[in-house]
Amino acid sequence: MSSEEFRAAMSRFTAGVTLVTAHDPDSGARGEDVGMTATAFMSVSLDPPLVLVSVRNGSRMDDLLAEQPLWAVSLLSESQRHIAGRFAMKGRLSDRLLFEDIPYTRGTASGAPLIGGALAVVECRTEQRVEAGDHTLVIGRVLAVGLPSADGGPLAYFRGRYRHLA
Repeated sequence: MSSEEFRAAMSRFTAGVTLVTAHDPDSGARGEDVGMTATAFMSVSLDPPLVLVSVRNGSRMDDLLAEQPLWAVSLLSESQRHIAGRFAMKGRLSDRLLFEDIPYTRGTASGAPLIGGALAVVECRTEQRVEAGDHTLVIGRVLAVGLPSADGGPLAYFRGRYRHLA
């Protein structure tokens, strides 16, 4: 099996699209917010409340979450495709610029940006990190949740494209 065949098979699994965020307090005078689009996100446990996100080894988010235990996830709505695309770009310049015109509030439990208009937001503290191939699975205890918007459906990813449910 080639990596292309594996990628093609996995592209046929529909996934919800999220924005994982964290605040890096050590970056500059006021710190810097960091964001990453992720489709590999799931609920792990209700008691205790745990979620999991997969981050690419050596990425900015992986490096930050190795040091910063507090982070958040915004479950994006179908109208937020532009946000997902913006934070999924490779070779981008600055996270500070990426957040510039996006409405968000700062999580009280995590200090991370919570995207306005998201279907739900989840604030977490890292419980465990598990290396798995070229990614790290970050398991977080849920500290707080919010439901900023009940409008619209979820943003989904299928066969390499963002989709919405019909």
